[in-house]
Amino acid sequence: MSSPSSSSSASSASSSPSSPSSISRQVVIIGAGAIGAMSALHAIDQGMQVTIVDPGTPGGEHASSYGNAGWLSSHSILPPSEPGVWKKVPGFLLDPLGPLSIRWRYLPRTLPWLLRYLIAGSTEARITETAKALRTLLAGAAPLHQQIAEKAGVGQLIELSGLLHVYRSRQHFEGDARGWRIRRELGIGWQEIEAEELHQREPDLDPGYGFGVFINEAGHCRNPGAYIAGLIQHACDRGASLRAVKATGFRFAGDRLAAVQTEEGEIVCDAAVIAAGAQAKMLAAQAGDNVPLETERGYHAMVEHPEGHPRTPMMIMDRKVIATQTELGLRVAGQVEIASFEAEPDWRRAEIMRDLALQLFPALPRDLPASRVRYWLGRRPSMPDGLPCIGPSTRSADVIHAFGHGHIGLGTSARTGRLVAQLLAGQKPEIDLAPFSAQRF
Repeated sequence: MSSPSSSSSASSASSSPSSPSSISRQVVIIGAGAIGAMSALHAIDQGMQVTIVDPGTPGGEHASSYGNAGWLSSHSILPPSEPGVWKKVPGFLLDPLGPLSIRWRYLPRTLPWLLRYLIAGSTEARITETAKALRTLLAGAAPLHQQIAEKAGVGQLIELSGLLHVYRSRQHFEGDARGWRIRRELGIGWQEIEAEELHQREPDLDPGYGFGVFINEAGHCRNPGAYIAGLIQHACDRGASLRAVKATGFRFAGDRLAAVQTEEGEIVCDAAVIAAGAQAKMLAAQAGDNVPLETERGYHAMVEHPEGHPRTPMMIMDRKVIATQTELGLRVAGQVEIASFEAEPDWRRAEIMRDLALQLFPALPRDLPASRVRYWLGRRPSMPDGLPCIGPSTRSADVIHAFGHGHIGLGTSARTGRLVAQLLAGQKPEIDLAPFSAQRF
């Protein structure tokens, strides 16, 4: 196998003209991932001067944006926890290779987060409230991304082709009735696909899967890393400055921001956006908010030049993984591993993704050459209740939180960037941000 690559791991278009009421501000965007890129572009739309700060290369393999499944899933509105999941915690601890695992030595540190996680999905009422909030953030995600991508010259990377959830049978689908019912109540529609039609649509898929759910409103990104790199380049072409340096804190003058501090000195500014993903916790604390941000590590395996692959990106519901044909190959992504940001990768978990690819797409050779498989680890920035933090910090309204998007960072990034720019410009946000307040904790 190739050497593993680890990572530290919108109703109008992005480039609409600045309104006459735009406020000219000096804004530092901390983070060059999906959220940071979108925030930068929308701040430029508002007539602001933007500096993007990130020690890594935009869209590079170190970034969570690089290796995700590429879904623009406007229906991904359910929190990761659900009623009764607490019964599975002992299994999470005992099985280091299960779909969700917790490293023993990290358990004391993550226990408060885990308890909040369990509470967040403990009742249907809690799940529904989360779903309502996330729907406002995700609605229209795919066309929003398409508009922005076309303006940035990378429109070919966004496809409005819909997404599939595949089940072994209709009976298994009906076992997920609660989640699909909540989606329907919030206006999400879908098409149910029986076995014969599913096999016609997806001839390479294991015939043991006999039922599908097709969500027409969704879309996907064919190369997330290239997409983010293209968005950042577009921001720079429009006047943004990119600084390859790590932000370490803030300097305030009373309740106003005076500068962002970095490892190479200060950047004078009057506004900042914390879009630093899994590393946002320290910066948020300096801005007055102690948030329960945790690192949910995920893995992918990518098979180059696959003999079999999905025609439509799909989630394999009994395996809790997503299979997507990307520009770079067949990507099978999933797994949740709760461990410290710095913990060494457990590449056995990525090998599980490879083995699942072989099971899901039987045309792949059983003796798949190691040179055709690449592994990756990324670190999702996750809040225990499944809701990101978006809004002003406690210390100063000049510092805006935009992190903690968990499994839906790419999909939610387009609207999050719009919301950030609206806050920076002193405008009323287009959706209610109360559910996303960092002060909710």
